[in-house]
Formats: sequence, C-alpha cells, structure tokens
Amino acid sequence: MLQEKVIAYRRDFHQHAESGWREFRTTAKIVEVLVELGFEVAFGKQVIHPPSVMGREPEEAIRKQMDRAVKQGGDPKLIDKMGGYTGAVATLNTGREGPVIALRFDIDSNDVIERDDEEHRPQKEGFRSVNEGMMHACGHDGHTAIGLGLAEMLMEEKDHLTGIVKLIFQPAEEGVRGAKAMVDKGVLDGVQYFISGHLGFNLDTGKFAPKTEGFLSTTKIDAEFTGTGAHAGSNPEEGKNALLAAATAALNIHSIPPNSQGVTRVNVGVMQAGVGRNVVPPRALMKIETRGQTAALNSYMYEKTVKIIEYAASMYDNKFRIEKMGEAITVECDEKLAEWAEEAAKDLTDIDEIIDLKHLGGSEDATFMMKAVQDQGGLATYLFFGANTAAGHHNEGFDFDEEVLMKGIHFYQAIIHKIIDKHP
Repeated sequence: MLQEKVIAYRRDFHQHAESGWREFRTTAKIVEVLVELGFEVAFGKQVIHPPSVMGREPEEAIRKQMDRAVKQGGDPKLIDKMGGYTGAVATLNTGREGPVIALRFDIDSNDVIERDDEEHRPQKEGFRSVNEGMMHACGHDGHTAIGLGLAEMLMEEKDHLTGIVKLIFQPAEEGVRGAKAMVDKGVLDGVQYFISGHLGFNLDTGKFAPKTEGFLSTTKIDAEFTGTGAHAGSNPEEGKNALLAAATAALNIHSIPPNSQGVTRVNVGVMQAGVGRNVVPPRALMKIETRGQTAALNSYMYEKTVKIIEYAASMYDNKFRIEKMGEAITVECDEKLAEWAEEAAKDLTDIDEIIDLKHLGGSEDATFMMKAVQDQGGLATYLFFGANTAAGHHNEGFDFDEEVLMKGIHFYQAIIHKIIDKHP
C-alpha cells in the first residue's frame, strides 16, 4: 500500500537526518527508488554548479559525512558517483507533446538536537534521529517522501500523461544555500511550470493554500575578525581584541534603523570568540542574516551591516573577512497557476478547506527556481499543505500529522493533470 510505503520513507529519512550538503545517504536512497521506478535520474555533481554553492563544509569534513552515510546504509557506489555533492533530479519524458513541469522537494534537515523523551513520538516509536545535532525539525523528510510517492504514481499512469515532468530533490534549503547552485547548473532550463510547497506552518491538517506571499529577500554571511592575542595581565596593550570588535559590530548591527519602504530584518545569530580567561581574544566569528521585503531593502540592510563590520574592525585594529553563506530573493506567485492549483484542490475529497493566500514572512530559496522559470516565460507558485504539528518548526520536539503525506501526493498528481489539460 502506497500510504504505508510513504510513511516508511518519511520515518527512515527522519531517523537518518542529514543537514545541508551532507545528504549523501538521503540522496542515495532517493536515487535507488527513482531508478527502480524507471526514471531518468541525474544526481550529485550532475545537478549542482559548484561555483554557486554556499555554506558547504571543507572537503575533509564532507568526506567524513560520506563515510557516515555509507555506514548507515547508503550505497557506496552511488555516493562515490556524487562527486561530493548531494541532490537529485528525476525526469519522466512521456514522448508525447505537452508541458514541461517541475516540482521541487527539499531534502535536508536542521542543525537541531532532537528530544529523547517518550512524549516525543519519533523517540517513542523508534525513528528519532541517530545523527545527533541533525534533525528533521521542519518537515523536509515529509516533502521527500511525498516526492517519492508521487514518482510512483506518475510511473503507474505514464501512458495517460503528456510532456515532461521533472522531480527536483534539492539539498541545503535550510540557510537558503542549495537552489541557486541547481538553477545555475541549468536544472530549470526549459521548464514552463514550477511548483513547490511546504507542510505545516500553523495550518491544520486538511487545509491548503494555493499561493504564498511575503517571501523576504535575504543574505546569510559569516564575518571573521582577526586580531592579536596577548597576555591580559602582563601586556594587554599588545593585544588587538577581536571579541570587542565583534561585540561592537553586533550591538551596532542591531541598531540599524528600519526603512520606511517596507519590512527589514537583521540578526546576529552566533558570536564565538576567545581562547582563555587571561588571553586577549585573537579571533571572533559572527553568523549574521539580513532580510528585506524587496531586494533593495535587503541590500540596504546588508550594506549597512558590512559597513559596521568594517568600522568595528578598524576601531580595534583587526582584519576582517566576510563570506556569503546563503541567499534567497523575493518573488510573487503567478495568479493563473495559483488558480489552477485551487481548482485542482477543489476536486480532491481529502482537502477540507482552501485558504486563498498564505503569508510567509520568511525566506525560501525556491524563489530562485521560481524566478528562473518566470524569466523564461513560465509560471510558478508556492503552496502550503496543512499539517498539525507537535511543536513549532525548527523546534526539538517537531513532528507532524502523517496524513498530510498522501494529501500532498494526491494534490501534486491533480495539479499535473490540471496543467496538462490547461496547457495551450
């Protein structure tokens, strides 16, 4: 039974959670299923443009993640063929003239330590993450399972479809690091219709939103300060304090004034500095994000942030280095495709209520894929599937109602048919 199979997929991915650019076992399992179903599958470096990759670990650390994935049941031959990169794209070419449709499913977990008490269902039922510090606390395990379930349904009805359907299994959505590298590889070239979505986000099971607003443009950066260490008692004047440079920057970054043109956000999420109680700190690291309702507003926040970092480093005679770790843009859903999505949802008995519009107020790197399709004359929308959750997204107690899995599959199947019917 497909429902049981899809739940098993979800729980397996949950138990073997892998965060961004580490999803080697996940990718291998996805590829195994897709190849067995008969899809044309490209994966790893075949679907990633390395110069566009952001926020990836050094090669030595990546190699350790590949070894871990093999020990946890990932096919070593497939993992070796990935070339150090994750993600997969499955293509179903019906051989008949019709639309080119792409659906995107994110596959990575969060950097979260999962709860281990018996009140937490994954712990109680034996599928808590075995990778400490990596947890599917956002529902991407569900998205991946939906994608594989949809793949099986599509193959079963291949003779009744036209055109081309692409299923994109994207790595590193958390931190908005993976989509741009797939776009720049050409994965979206020629796509006429693009759909992605998310489960949960305060929508109850059975509810559905065919379009989303409030995508915030964002830039994620790491800022590193390098000063000079010195004995804090005998010769403090010889030190160049990187901790104080970072602290000065953090306080002033959070003092950037809002902008009258729209929503702006900034956050210093991590600051690490110092080596000992009696040592003037020689290094400091800050992990920062800026956001804006538009690209211009995000640029306003980003440029102010960079200037503050530069000045703070100068105040304490530090050197500094800034590295971009992720980014996403703002985009609008296409009304026509959203209308078709709503029509498709109305035909389904397992969708109870349709919400016209879901406001995100956050960032998603699927926006790069949406814009790539729109720029070549295509249509794109981003959906929300309701799913009751045990805790908020990115919380250590997150879990979701697995009834959403089949609901998601049924909807994606329905919207593919709707697009085929509506395509000129």
